Amino acid sequence: MKNLTPEKKIDLKELFKDLDKYRPRRKGWVWREHVDNLNMFKFNFHDCSKPLKNSIGLPAAKYFDNIDPQPDCVITSEIASGRFEDDIRRMRMAAWHGADHIMVIRTTGQSHIDGLIEGTPEGIGGVPITRKQLRASRKALDMIEDEVGRPINFHSYVSGVAGPEVAVLFAEEGVNGAHQDPQYNVLYRNINMKRSFVDAAVAKKIMAEAEIFQIDGAHNANATAREAWAVMPELMVQHAINCMFSYKCGMKKENIGLSTVPPTAPPTPKMWYDLPYAVALREFFSEYKFRAQQNTRYMEADMDEATITHVIDTLISKLTKADIQSTITPDEGRNVPWHYNNIKGINTAKQTLVALDGLMEMIQLKNEGPLRDKIRELKERAILFMEEIKELGYFKAVHKGMFVDSAEYPERNGDGIARDPEGGVAVGTIVEKDDDYFAPVCHQFGQEDISDPCKAIDGCTFCRPEKIQFIDELDESDTAHKRLEKKFEDDDKNLTSPEVEWHGDGTVLITLFFPENEEIAKAAAVEMGKKMNLSNVEVVNTAPMHPSEGTLVEIKGKSDIKIDKSKLYIPPKKEILPEDVIRKEIVEKGVKVVAGTVGEDEHSVGLREILDIKHGGVERFGIKYRYLGTSVPIEKLVDSAIEYGADAILMSTIISHNDIHVKSQKRLHEICVEKGVRDKLILIGGGTQVKDDLAKKAGVDAGFGRGTKGIEVASFIVKRLREKK
Repeated sequence: MKNLTPEKKIDLKELFKDLDKYRPRRKGWVWREHVDNLNMFKFNFHDCSKPLKNSIGLPAAKYFDNIDPQPDCVITSEIASGRFEDDIRRMRMAAWHGADHIMVIRTTGQSHIDGLIEGTPEGIGGVPITRKQLRASRKALDMIEDEVGRPINFHSYVSGVAGPEVAVLFAEEGVNGAHQDPQYNVLYRNINMKRSFVDAAVAKKIMAEAEIFQIDGAHNANATAREAWAVMPELMVQHAINCMFSYKCGMKKENIGLSTVPPTAPPTPKMWYDLPYAVALREFFSEYKFRAQQNTRYMEADMDEATITHVIDTLISKLTKADIQSTITPDEGRNVPWHYNNIKGINTAKQTLVALDGLMEMIQLKNEGPLRDKIRELKERAILFMEEIKELGYFKAVHKGMFVDSAEYPERNGDGIARDPEGGVAVGTIVEKDDDYFAPVCHQFGQEDISDPCKAIDGCTFCRPEKIQFIDELDESDTAHKRLEKKFEDDDKNLTSPEVEWHGDGTVLITLFFPENEEIAKAAAVEMGKKMNLSNVEVVNTAPMHPSEGTLVEIKGKSDIKIDKSKLYIPPKKEILPEDVIRKEIVEKGVKVVAGTVGEDEHSVGLREILDIKHGGVERFGIKYRYLGTSVPIEKLVDSAIEYGADAILMSTIISHNDIHVKSQKRLHEICVEKGVRDKLILIGGGTQVKDDLAKKAGVDAGFGRGTKGIEVASFIVKRLREKK
């Protein structure tokens, strides 16, 4: 497979070629490479990692030499489109924005699959964990990490009664991280608890050999309990049980991660609950890693609300030194895994973490007062909870419904999840090993009767990966190849169409505002979408501004319009000189301009934004200007330029009926010719309807239309002055 280049898409046909022969080039988890005192542009960073080779910076980066500092904290992007051929493109986008932990999660039921599936029954059980999905994704990530210059960790789930088999699959295919927690199976999926812990012991032993980083599932308690903030002591106990169980199964402590979720969200007094909890966790589990994730329980469909809470949660991550910052929120709020939502989440985490760089060198959490009092209380409750469980036994404690009870221990609400140790999925399926039991792979959990099983069979699949049997997709009607036929057909015809999830899915999101109450606005928005010829129109979010005065509505729908790329007019990209070059040459030459809005036009805002330093206008680059105001006679502009010794005239015309803007540009050129100064002055026309080609035909040097920035005009002036030498 050829190296990726930024200007070309991933070649999926090439990617799938010889997939049966692909082998992962590394195993295990990789953390970011810390850089002490990283210097970028004019700034020094304290908590950052090695910069990327290729990346897309934050929106404001253009003001700071386009730097893209990468925080120490690993950043997660969770992807759930259900089509791995589309996931691969999203992985590449995520990596360019700074994600180095790619989690492929379920759409409707990946973690609910009870057996190892080698086919791809999308539409039946969600996203199955298949060898082809893993292999194609890991192969793509190999190329993506070369492109961005940083290792990328690939992650999925080891759960269900197929846990050991899935762990073997992950070890064989180079998966770097996985969720594994027997308590998740017991409490939320009602898998027999004895079977769950036996399976987990085997799975964890295999994951340990493959150096797969493990994240637990304790956070599901405060995403499930009626009053999430009440189960904080229990969460610590669940974390403790899985951490110690994993360690006893052979996992290194640095490969064991706690999945931490803040228990509240605004409008609660969030910091009074979430910060003490996070500090208590960090102190209790100082030897383990932390994956911080937002609590999706409180997420609505409002993207702003989700993002603001994400920022606050990331502040808590910074205060308590989280090792991984998850960015699940933007997708979870709407339960729609859209491309740009993933990127919004990554950018939110990166922007917050970089903004908080070096925070703990400047502040210190108080060691006395309400924060420390609450931490102590939480720890005491957690210890008492654990002592009762030790006395009862874990299975009896679960049977009594002690877990996910929405009262703060030792109080009880009686609404906990109770499971029968002698019931549940796969009850009665544990059998003792026969005397001649032969493990299918090495590094199995438990005593082997054969001292060197690998030697007896000339190596298992861990030791000799060429023995792995690659099974392609089994459902002939629903395969990646079938789904890609539509993409390849569009590519051949040079067609493109909007998408948010899968190639060319035609989904669009439209924001509308109606001066109506919420119910009327929702109904009106759906009708508006239909009149726009969208199909499957539905409301995804509403935000009332007032009970009767108005409502913001967001709708999504499907469009079947395809755009022929060969027929698009793409104006040539204007080359803009670097800011320091512009400023240096302007200051050396002492450039001056005269500006005004001509004719009977009283518009001034656009021109002032091109001129004034406050708006990033030409003044910031050292250009001196004389502003004559609005409704200026064209001849006055020219006379003033001659008197002022100007190098250029900036003439603005917003009014365009009867082509007055073109006529004004032509007249400006003619007056300059009449006065014998045309070759001495740079003439620039501007306005919302101005087009560069028409302006040049009218006789001026350039025309700048809607959206023009001061740097574009300043850059043009410098280049034209060079030509006049």
